Amino acid sequence: MKTPMKFWVCLGILILLTPLGLLAKGTAWGEWASEELAAQIGFIPDGLKRLETFWEATFPGYTVFGWGESWQVSVGYILSALVGVGVIVLLTLALGKCLLSRKRKSHHEP
Repeated sequence: MKTPMKFWVCLGILILLTPLGLLAKGTAWGEWASEELAAQIGFIPDGLKRLETFWEATFPGYTVFGWGESWQVSVGYILSALVGVGVIVLLTLALGKCLLSRKRKSHHEP
């Protein structure tokens, strides 16, 4: 099954619009550091304490290390979106391919 061109155009537009997040006041919902969360709710959940350093982001702060100019931050946002979308698309395609081959095998077995 082929993905319609409209889908890719809409996805591209959304990626290009990601720097609009820089205009938002404060942080994105759910992306709080433990200190920010403690200030909001009064404590740091134990699970967050344990897992806080488990994963280091590829693009911390949605930007490329060493890029500080405002236009560079916007480009970093777009790169972050492209990498994120790319990973999701690749994983989805791989999963779809696995499921499709599994379905074909089950139809060919007696």
